[in-house]
Amino acid sequence: MAFSSLTRRAALVGAVLFLAACGGRGEIGAQRAELGDFRLGHVIVVADQATRGPASRPAEPEEWNDALTAQIRNRFGRYDGDSFYHIAVAVQGYVLAIPGIPLVASPRSVLIVGVTVWDDAAGVKLNDTPHRIAVFESISGETVISSGLTQSAEQQMENLSRNAASMIERWMVTNPDWFRPRPEAPDAASEAAPDGES
Repeated sequence: MAFSSLTRRAALVGAVLFLAACGGRGEIGAQRAELGDFRLGHVIVVADQATRGPASRPAEPEEWNDALTAQIRNRFGRYDGDSFYHIAVAVQGYVLAIPGIPLVASPRSVLIVGVTVWDDAAGVKLNDTPHRIAVFESISGETVISSGLTQSAEQQMENLSRNAASMIERWMVTNPDWFRPRPEAPDAASEAAPDGES
């Protein structure tokens, strides 16, 4: 009986680890979302009013600025349109998990941001009220127990910032009318050489 119970527990732990390894991440794949003629302009990150949650490691505003700016530029730098848009992010709150007791108290890291997108040519913001996003850390072999035990504060911030950039992109894709369409490719027939020319 004890052996059977132990076997079931081992199988359960294995299943959890497998699902964690397959968990959604904000990592960049080969394909990108469709944002029309989008090109990233400025990235503005403000974190000096961020609320540090209970049982959280500390982080300086400059650290959030660096982490979020790098991940947003990395994700949106793939777009090569001709219309510039700016992304402004206000860090509203965060928790960077501290070491806990595995399987009893496993704190998770979380980041809450407000996002505004600006159209450079029109000189206007596209959403009147900042869009609030709650970002959780990716589940992996390192975080399934607690990222507070396995990752530094810098690694936790990188994880959250990467996921934040991914969630910002997904939100922007739900507003296709914000972005100018890409110019139509020249019609193949119009590019053909006139009769008699080679």
